[in-house]
Amino acid sequence: QVTVVESGGGSVQAGGSTRLSCVVSGYDTSSYCMSWFRQAPGTERERVARFDWDGVTTYAESVKGRFTASRDKNTLYLQMDSLNSGDTAMYYCAAGRTRHVCRKKDDDNYWGQGTQVTVSS
Repeated sequence: QVTVVESGGGSVQAGGSTRLSCVVSGYDTSSYCMSWFRQAPGTERERVARFDWDGVTTYAESVKGRFTASRDKNTLYLQMDSLNSGDTAMYYCAAGRTRHVCRKKDDDNYWGQGTQVTVSS
């Protein structure tokens, strides 16, 4: 059975930092894409960071230069700096179901339950 568990987040002051962690259990993710998504109320889900199986990391323009994703075997991290109110959202970790493919749809990934990040001014 595959499980995806996020931790971290919480309430942060604008301009501050926080770090999210995601642990995937149940399979070896080394050949799979892992991603961080976020979704604020009333908005579409957005992928903020994508960590490919070959070590390439890609960021959404909205977080580039402020967020840093890293990976250690089956654990994915998201260091979030210079936070602003626009970063307030539920953050989800996603682990791919197909080797060497990075997709965004629900059925293409295993998902965690999410962790809330709230940035206050």
